[in-house]
Amino acid sequence: MTTRTRTSTVAGIAALALVILGLFLPAFATRSLIQDLFFILTMLTLAQLWNLIAGYGGMVSVGQQAFVGIGAYAMFAGVILWGWDPVPAILLGGAAAVLLAIPMAFFAFRLQGAYFAIGTWVIAEVTRLSVAQWKTLGGGTGTSLPREATANIMGVKAIAELFGVRDAAARDILAYRLALALAVGTMAAIYALLRARTGLALAAVRDNDNAARSVGVDARRIRWLVFLSAAAMTGLVGALIYVQTARVSPDAAFSVTSWTAYVIFIAVIGGMGRLEGPIVGVLVFWALQTAFADYGSWYLLALGILAILTMLFAPRGVWGLIHDRTGLALFPVQRRLVTDVSLT
Repeated sequence: MTTRTRTSTVAGIAALALVILGLFLPAFATRSLIQDLFFILTMLTLAQLWNLIAGYGGMVSVGQQAFVGIGAYAMFAGVILWGWDPVPAILLGGAAAVLLAIPMAFFAFRLQGAYFAIGTWVIAEVTRLSVAQWKTLGGGTGTSLPREATANIMGVKAIAELFGVRDAAARDILAYRLALALAVGTMAAIYALLRARTGLALAAVRDNDNAARSVGVDARRIRWLVFLSAAAMTGLVGALIYVQTARVSPDAAFSVTSWTAYVIFIAVIGGMGRLEGPIVGVLVFWALQTAFADYGSWYLLALGILAILTMLFAPRGVWGLIHDRTGLALFPVQRRLVTDVSLT
């Protein structure tokens, strides 16, 4: 039994080449391109994590902004209150997200379908209102990273000397490289999980919870594992995003539009339940955002129209449509019986 194909082998080699290119890209890319790639990579990571819990796990959460926000505020707390460097303080974002995900899962897992989605959103809103009372970190108006913290971020001086750029550009390069590491690590971890027995168990729980339990699958353990893992990584991404912006506020950090609605759009447009889906979706999203950046509300209108057309004519997303017509799978997880030594 194998999941590999010739196409997936070529895709793997191409992906490795792109990662290597990404590492050296700051040597010749403009600062604007680096910032665009940072946005694409962070949104891709958030979309892959949401796709894991919703597309593969069947848990449609509308409260992922809670983990982005709490991750950002945990990082700010580490820097402002405890004097941490912003880069290691990113780890506090992941830890805080897990601590929040435990009570969220405890309550949300008792709900089903639309009630689960609404429940996660309510908990996210409660978290936002609670953080807005944190006067030490600016309360409802938010706060910024101290100047001395942003001036001495770990690794910035070395990057500035290596690429011959100013500190501001070096901070963008550092954030970009961290985003690249998170995106690659997240996709690799999700791919490994889906190819393992845990991935089969997760798909079984999504398709039929009772049937999965009847054959010995511990549905509760699988859900907890996936939900907490996705929360931790989402918290890390949230912390990294606000290291790059250097300013946080409750409304921005816990924005349901920026960190959940757009992420859902990316996953749905690209194709849920496939690793390739969010990759296609985030490129479409970025292209639309760039094309309609100067048209205000027309941008949201374009997103809405595209979402409606996709649901009508390609309910499995753009990549789902491509797969149905060509059978192409860049990162296959389905097992096939191979009767020959060569892979087909």
